[in-house]
Amino acid sequence: MATAGKVIKCKAAVAWEPNKPLVIEEVEVAPPQANEIRIKIVASGVCHTDLYHLFEGMHKDGFPAVLGHEGAGIVESVGPGVTEFKPGDKVIPLFISQCGECRFCKSPKTNQCLKGWAADRYDVMSAAESRITCKGKKVLQFMGTSTFSQYTVMNQIAVAKIDPAAPLDKVCLLGCGICTGYGAAVNTAKVEPGSTCAVFGMGAVGLAAVMGCKAAGAKKIIAVDTNPDKFEKAKVFGATDFVNPKDYNKPISQVLVEMTNGGVDYSLECVGNVGVMRSALESCVKGWGVSVIVGWTDMNDFAARPIQLIAGRTWKGSLFGGFKSKDGVPQMVKAYMDRKVKLDEFITHNMTVDRVNDAIELMKHGKCIRTVLSVSPQ
Repeated sequence: MATAGKVIKCKAAVAWEPNKPLVIEEVEVAPPQANEIRIKIVASGVCHTDLYHLFEGMHKDGFPAVLGHEGAGIVESVGPGVTEFKPGDKVIPLFISQCGECRFCKSPKTNQCLKGWAADRYDVMSAAESRITCKGKKVLQFMGTSTFSQYTVMNQIAVAKIDPAAPLDKVCLLGCGICTGYGAAVNTAKVEPGSTCAVFGMGAVGLAAVMGCKAAGAKKIIAVDTNPDKFEKAKVFGATDFVNPKDYNKPISQVLVEMTNGGVDYSLECVGNVGVMRSALESCVKGWGVSVIVGWTDMNDFAARPIQLIAGRTWKGSLFGGFKSKDGVPQMVKAYMDRKVKLDEFITHNMTVDRVNDAIELMKHGKCIRTVLSVSPQ
């Protein structure tokens, strides 16, 4: 391409400081260096983790940044040493790398990797280096990706090549939310056929967890949310029952225990709230119940009574649904193309990147499941 080897000037939504609207700016994106790829971002979902960084985490060293980590695009150029990708390839940027060489990548027990931003800067939520600048200042790449920019540069260990026929404005959702929820049920909880499940929070991650429970053969899937408007959507993904904690004057865990003859086999917390995490654990049956923490937060400690675990429950966490990123994302794209996984049904709004603040407001007030931003024209 004519732009290869040159700095690209393009549009991006910059978070200059926490708790403030994003600003559409002209940024400069440097050419890829060794083992790096420059990607033209076509579409990006807006995920609650973007809002978490902006309004909750607010780490002073995490700004200015270009947010966005749920994107899809086309390779524009590659740096020296890149053999797996070529210009024109359709790709999904990954916020978890898969180097294939570290002890974590070599272990089948985890999908984490010792390389990339998350290895030592998970609190700041970005690597120290960035290929994006604005007005002469370095702008951090949120979660190593920055999909609210028309172009971004990533290491090849954090990019997945996908089916060239895949629609980028749909499969972008596999960059975070849908893999996170679906995999938490299938890979982390290992939901079994005929089991009973409760999923807390009916945002995109929770709905994807419901879809995962259904795919795994659960017979009863209880959707838990304080917004009754979410139930019809939850049914589309496989929920069989809906419980609104506001309808009861007793703890929601007690309601679920009574509904299920002692507790659910599996519970998945998809909110990122430590109180809800405890409720999810307490809703599990003793002896073998498994509760998975899926919602992203690093703000507060959580608590439980030792007897709750001594009695045989398992409490575990799930990052990106347990998928090894470079391997798992193309498999999920294939599952979507084969109509085994839903994506279109998550998308409630489509906007251009210029309206990113409107998309953030919708999510903040629970008025959307997923908004997909058109970042660059195809």
